[in-house]
Amino acid sequence: MKNAMKAEGFKALSEAEAAERLHTEGYNELPSSGQRSFLLLVFGVVREPMFLLLVACGVLYLVLGDVQDAMMLLGFVFFVIGLTIYQERKTEHALDALRDLSSPRALVVRDGKEHRIAGREVVREDILIVKEGDRVPADALLLSCLNLSVDESLLTGESVPVRKSDEKWEGGEMHPGGDDLPFIYSGTIVVQGQGIARVIATGIKTEIGKIGKVLQNVETEETLLQKETGRWVHHLALVGLSLCILVIIFYSLTRGDWLHGLLVGVTLAMAMLPEELPVVLTVFLALGAWRISKKQVLARRMPAIETLGSSTVLCVDKTGTLTMNRMSVNKLFAGGIFVDIGKALNHSMPEAFHELLEFSILASQLDPFDPMEKAINETGDDYLTETGHLHKDWVLVHEYPLSKELLSLSRVWRSTEREEYIIAAKGAPEAILDLCHFDDHETAMLSMSISEMAEQGLRVLGVARAFFQPPVLPGQQHDFAFEFLGLIGLADPVRPTVSSAIAECYSAGVRVVMITGDYPGTACNIARQIGLKKAQAFITGTELQSMTDQELEQRINEVNIFARVVPEQKLRLVNALKANGEIVAMTGDGVNDAPALKAAHIGIAMGGRGTDVARESASLVLLDDDFSSIVQAIKLGRRIFDNIRKAVAYIFAIHTPIAGILLFPVLFQWPLLLLPAHIALLELVIDPACSIVFEAEGEESDVMNRPPRNSREPLFSRKMVAISLMQGMMVLLFILGVFWFAQSRGDSEREVRAMTFTTLMISNVCLILTNRSWSRTFFASSRFPNKVLLPVVAGALLFLGIVLYVPFFVNLFRFSALHSLDLLLCLFAGVGSVLWFEAVKWSGVLPEFLEKA
Repeated sequence: MKNAMKAEGFKALSEAEAAERLHTEGYNELPSSGQRSFLLLVFGVVREPMFLLLVACGVLYLVLGDVQDAMMLLGFVFFVIGLTIYQERKTEHALDALRDLSSPRALVVRDGKEHRIAGREVVREDILIVKEGDRVPADALLLSCLNLSVDESLLTGESVPVRKSDEKWEGGEMHPGGDDLPFIYSGTIVVQGQGIARVIATGIKTEIGKIGKVLQNVETEETLLQKETGRWVHHLALVGLSLCILVIIFYSLTRGDWLHGLLVGVTLAMAMLPEELPVVLTVFLALGAWRISKKQVLARRMPAIETLGSSTVLCVDKTGTLTMNRMSVNKLFAGGIFVDIGKALNHSMPEAFHELLEFSILASQLDPFDPMEKAINETGDDYLTETGHLHKDWVLVHEYPLSKELLSLSRVWRSTEREEYIIAAKGAPEAILDLCHFDDHETAMLSMSISEMAEQGLRVLGVARAFFQPPVLPGQQHDFAFEFLGLIGLADPVRPTVSSAIAECYSAGVRVVMITGDYPGTACNIARQIGLKKAQAFITGTELQSMTDQELEQRINEVNIFARVVPEQKLRLVNALKANGEIVAMTGDGVNDAPALKAAHIGIAMGGRGTDVARESASLVLLDDDFSSIVQAIKLGRRIFDNIRKAVAYIFAIHTPIAGILLFPVLFQWPLLLLPAHIALLELVIDPACSIVFEAEGEESDVMNRPPRNSREPLFSRKMVAISLMQGMMVLLFILGVFWFAQSRGDSEREVRAMTFTTLMISNVCLILTNRSWSRTFFASSRFPNKVLLPVVAGALLFLGIVLYVPFFVNLFRFSALHSLDLLLCLFAGVGSVLWFEAVKWSGVLPEFLEKA
């Protein structure tokens, strides 16, 4: 084979040497945060206070000899543990599947033969063979190459491929970017030509790996929701623990039973501790991750979904994020006339432009991989079909490749219709003008047109043609008599959904900032196309380098475009925004984005063409690389926060009567109404209610027409807590009324307990219904369906029926079957306990009251 023959001149490793080196130096893999082990997952779940209390109650029941109650409580613990571990594992497995996207295969020479191996098995000193379309598996020094160009945008942010050379390296700093360098880098893509290289670095020692090391020094912050939830849990846990200790002491002293006093105290702790808060946080974000995955967004760190809804600034990398990283022909220049491709009518254009396109295609590969040549061929297919300017039957005779001295290439063709050779050339405009031997005046005139196209953010190529009598061809392109045909302007097109997505960001009060390694002219041009605000103002990486942190924090509020920046500067920009109190989301697909992705409150990586190290650093991964999915994520984040507030309101409301029903019997020496088994049964309703039901509530109508939530605004204000507690107190009053009625007519302890518990369960269902919305009444909310509401309500009533009328459960829960009139009384009491709140919502004063919170 041609490649193998060329590789024969270079000393290659043997299979044995490669195996030994693989064993010594390790696999060619990027740094990874890795999966948490099964034991760590279990430990993370069982250390939650609620789970520990359930275990404690189960142990106490075992000590007291009540095995049935103990097994029921412990079974509930293991069920929750299993569900949480399943969700964590599912997310990790989805990310593992993504990892394969940037794990290339490699063609190496070992023992004098070509071998196709996994990229992770490449070792230092391996001989690599690369060609168009290959992803480079390791950093390597070129030994030989032919017309080789590499897309290094993953490392540099530049969308234009760089030209490579196999000239001997004279030493100096080795870094990605720049033409005519003899190095190729792991993770980059060969877009043209072929080459043979010797591997000089693998794994963490590559340029990708070096950037990966930076991530180890960037701390991952807790989200605001995690911090605030932690504070609530801490404060409420202290209150619950204090009451628990007081109840244990009081019960033991007044009734002389320390063991049952301990059980009552732990039961009160179960009722008082906000065990649902971490459950709500976990379930809301887990189900949120599942919902957003349906929109092609993978949540690597689920709390970031909520934080994204609070984002005030979205930092966007241009290449591959706002743009498609796929060139298209945007403008042509020939005979002193410009033509915008998008404005050419009915796929027709003047004849002079036909020749320009014809010879630009002849100067390109027949089946190109290079994005610019692909764009030229696609334009030819659109405009030259049936014009006689496409020549599938011509024979390629010779090719003059790009060189450091002359940035143009020429291809020599033989036609069946004429004796002379036809030569097509394209390249940098300056090189084409040189080939055409333009004088100073002609060059100056044409330079104005070149500048005009460049200022529009276009990549400009010149095109020329020549004819030559066979059979002997000259040794260099300058020996042809070239005729200038025109200029081709290529653009990296903006993703079609970006403009509308950015408009939605602005309507939601989210500022969009473009951070790119590209030139200012290109960045400003893209900014104008997508509707970015302040599209004329920019700061370059050079200017950024000279600024102090304080100057940057001031200037960063005035500019939305940062051009020609390097990875370290992207990280600095994110930190400056954070220092100004912004909630920062950062999108990107390249390794150069990884440190900033991790430092931002929410990092959003591209899954289609992004790298391992970028995805490992990000909180969210866009599986289809569609920028508009970010808007859906923001909308979902805001919906999640709204629904968490509703769920927390419900949690406060329902725990108030539960705690009251436990405290009053202890203080007034009444019969105990609620036992740990009753708390566990209530949890079977409360947990899915505060998680699944409220999580499934749709977003409010104004969710994307209001500014982001102030980062200093608490999750739950004092007024909102007060209203929730008032709901709970009203329910407690109605339950105590039912208790007093049952006691006054001489009902047994089991009958009183059954009526009290039934009223509590019905009130619980009514609290779920009334807290679906604090702005709409229950009847108005019923017009907005919630698919899981009916099953949860029906399940609660079914559980209630089972424990009241199935003999085994009646005895287990120490109840007595209720008569129909007693059931009706409990129903009226439960519904009546929330009617006052429905009246307040109907009056319309609640939103205004809460705004002043």
